[in-house]
Amino acid sequence: MPKPYPKEFREDVVRVALNRDESTTIAQIGADFGIHEGTVAKWLRQAEIDAGNKPGTSTDGSAELRELRRRNRLLEQENEVLRRAAAYLSQA
Repeated sequence: MPKPYPKEFREDVVRVALNRDESTTIAQIGADFGIHEGTVAKWLRQAEIDAGNKPGTSTDGSAELRELRRRNRLLEQENEVLRRAAAYLSQA
């Protein structure tokens, strides 16, 4: 999997794309920065969601959800260990 672009770079691209004149296309901006136009479009969509202009899951919400899922997996593993230990000890 390729490394993600730095946050500052993404913010710069989005800022340029939002402040572009009507004759400049997303493809031109992508070519100027050396990235695919689909990537620029995706970053613009996410910026509008983060700004509250479009419905969807914000970047902060996604990060929180990812962390909660990771924590839930850990707690389920700990629960399984305790369940097995209790079953083992009840046999004795």
